[in-house]
Amino acid sequence: MTARRRAGLHAAGRWTGACGLLAPLALAALVALAPSGALAGSCASVQSSAEVLERRVLYDSRQPAEAAIRNWTHGDPRAAAEHAFVAEGPDGADRVLQVSYRFGPDGRARAGVRASLGGLDASSFDHLEFRVRGEPAAGFARSFEVAFQRPRPDRPEMMENGSYVVAGVGDQWREVRVPLNLMTGIGSWTGLDEFVIAIDSGRADDAQGTLYFDDVALVRTGQPGPSIADPVATPAKHRWEQAQGGKEAARAAIVARLQGWPGALTAPPPDSDDDTAYLMQVARDTWRGLAALVDREHGLPVDHVTLSGGVAAERAQVGDYTSPSNVGLWLMSVVAAERLGLIDRSAALGLVEAALATLERLERFEGFFYNYYDTTTLERSTNFVSSVDSSWLTAGLMVVRAALPEIAPRASALIEAGDYARLYDPVEGLMSHGYYVNLGCSSEYHYGLLYTEARVLSLIAIGKGDVPEAHWFRLMRTLPAGEGWQRQPPHGRALKRARGVEFGGGWYEHAGQRYVPSWGGSMFEALMPTLVVDEQTHAPASLGPNDVVHATLQRRHALDELGYPVWGMSPSATVEGDGYGEFGVPHLGVLGYPAGVVTPHASALALSVTPQAAIDNLRELASRYPIYGEYGFYDAVEPASGKVGYRYLTLDQAMLFVALANHLADGVIQRHFASDPIAAHALPMLAEEEFFAPVDRAALSLD
Repeated sequence: MTARRRAGLHAAGRWTGACGLLAPLALAALVALAPSGALAGSCASVQSSAEVLERRVLYDSRQPAEAAIRNWTHGDPRAAAEHAFVAEGPDGADRVLQVSYRFGPDGRARAGVRASLGGLDASSFDHLEFRVRGEPAAGFARSFEVAFQRPRPDRPEMMENGSYVVAGVGDQWREVRVPLNLMTGIGSWTGLDEFVIAIDSGRADDAQGTLYFDDVALVRTGQPGPSIADPVATPAKHRWEQAQGGKEAARAAIVARLQGWPGALTAPPPDSDDDTAYLMQVARDTWRGLAALVDREHGLPVDHVTLSGGVAAERAQVGDYTSPSNVGLWLMSVVAAERLGLIDRSAALGLVEAALATLERLERFEGFFYNYYDTTTLERSTNFVSSVDSSWLTAGLMVVRAALPEIAPRASALIEAGDYARLYDPVEGLMSHGYYVNLGCSSEYHYGLLYTEARVLSLIAIGKGDVPEAHWFRLMRTLPAGEGWQRQPPHGRALKRARGVEFGGGWYEHAGQRYVPSWGGSMFEALMPTLVVDEQTHAPASLGPNDVVHATLQRRHALDELGYPVWGMSPSATVEGDGYGEFGVPHLGVLGYPAGVVTPHASALALSVTPQAAIDNLRELASRYPIYGEYGFYDAVEPASGKVGYRYLTLDQAMLFVALANHLADGVIQRHFASDPIAAHALPMLAEEEFFAPVDRAALSLD
């Protein structure tokens, strides 16, 4: 979602939602899904010697609070946890918390204790501190996790989770102080429900053992340390704006930096009765907009443009920043434009070379690009490295080096500079949402659901050899039935085996159709990966038929159940102001986004699976609403009111354009991607799985 979209977030014991491709347009957190009970996240070890100004004891030897603590396990049923309060000290007067665990010989599990906090307000504190030691006679884990949990304000049945991995435990008492800012999954430190201590079989050297804890407290030092909310200074941009006469006066100067600008708010849509000619004109207009909304000095696309009642530059809002996913889709778009004959090869090379030259100048972290850069000054404006956004840039570079071998060495150098193992959690077996460079800390959350846009991230990481192939089968097809907040309990959730790996399957059902759900039920999650992967060919018994069902039920929900005249719901601009929202078909998702606006890029994505229905819908959108401009379709319309959101979002326009190119030019971008060695290594794996047996493809005829 840049990660502007949602994919599924895992927090200990429950599931929380947040975004996929990330943008200031909709700052939800990236959703990761991992098994209930998992406690994710790890940061660099931090110790603080700052003076304690205030202390709130959660447990110490003088306040044992036995009734508030309970044992818990998750995973392998052979796992066990026990706690007790045992005498400690020369006179035996102190009673410390003893936590013992036991794991089976194989199988993933967690064990530990949970302490009720009863809605504790910890907002005045900035650190957690405690003492810990292992029991050498019994054995002990050298690392474990501590976490706080609180109900999500919007979904109380789901939990926010903030955790920290403590490493280096020894057989002598050690004092630990953890900045709460490193527990990045907690949105607010009010209403805390539980404090958790968890030993993970993936981290425990000993299959059984004992740890002791004492003096567990929240403290205030007045020195909280860095946080995910810390702004990144962009002094060059400030100076540039001042030179233009201030931020408001700089609007026209930003517009002047672009390669082009529309002359009118709306334009007549294509009028051809021939579908190919119609789509070709849409592609031509959309490409004109993509090429126009690029910074002329640095060759990078801006994120979005909002037109308010007209095209006057002083009234427009240009998001003059970009992300790795924007750039990756821009690179694909350039290749697509050349293959469609909209530009010649020389022009394509010039556009790609300009973008690569700028990318080579940008500040990076261990080869990965930060998630936002100012397109005017090239300053990074975030401390975050997004895994999924990085993967869409890699995908664009793969397409470029396959299509334009003249610049393959430069594209390859950028691809190889980043090792996705840096963004992989080997304990969870999942890709992290990303990395906070200022914290030295991975995101709390992981991408854990298979059927989201992040499956391209997993394919690329596996194809590069950066993460093991088993990671693909660690991704969840459905959630356990015990996660009662999900839209429906899964059917057929049995163990399956592929390529020597056991994993869980299952599906949802609606209106007689079986499908593996996404997180939000949006077209973006379901079909964005088909821009580069021909899932009908490479995954004929799994992702391929699933794509068809999602597109079908999207259409049926809008037309038949909601009574809309058009369909296609996905995260997009709202129709008011500069907003952004997450929209989908609720029963297609584990959580499910609400219905609302319809976005043209959703129809374009469906060209790969239900082409005639998608073409008919694009025609209906253009004829029924004033949604077409000089640069093609605007981003959103609200069918209930007919209101149009006059915004062009680079990511959405590029998805629409690449989808058109694949349809018009025999899967051109899919073929370039598949020919790359990274894809060639990973794609055969997709044919190994069958979502539903048997697959009746005739029953999936949807046009």
